[in-house]
Amino acid sequence: MQNQNGFTLIEMVVVIVVLGILAAIAVPKFIDLQADARLSTVNGVAGAIQGASALGHAQALVDGTVNGNVNMEGTVVVVNGYPAATVTGIGAALNLDGFTVTYAVGPPATATFVPDSGGAAGCQVVYTGAAAGPPIVAPIINNTATLANCQ
Repeated sequence: MQNQNGFTLIEMVVVIVVLGILAAIAVPKFIDLQADARLSTVNGVAGAIQGASALGHAQALVDGTVNGNVNMEGTVVVVNGYPAATVTGIGAALNLDGFTVTYAVGPPATATFVPDSGGAAGCQVVYTGAAAGPPIVAPIINNTATLANCQ
């Protein structure tokens, strides 16, 4: 009597079919996780921008600087008491990787943060610099990211 080792052809086909079904279910969920992760990253950057703006404003108040430079572990340019919408303003306050930042002079001056990992138009955060007063109007942080446009 011979001792048989290995799998039969039917067993191999069944395993391949089961793996195919699992892959068909898992791949769309993985794609959805990428959009969720991109959206969470953009939302996190929006919070970081808000925090950097508040810290820059606090340092400007302590220093008595309305327009000029403040030290926040490096020099940050402030305009109207808040970080400017420039590479030496909010860009220096954040020192951010993984995002492409586009600066527009204005008025009003803006900095648009878009994730390098992709997403459709609108998967972004726009920082609009503080407006002169009186009274001075705080910067506007507009987070337009949604799950639909961060696909």
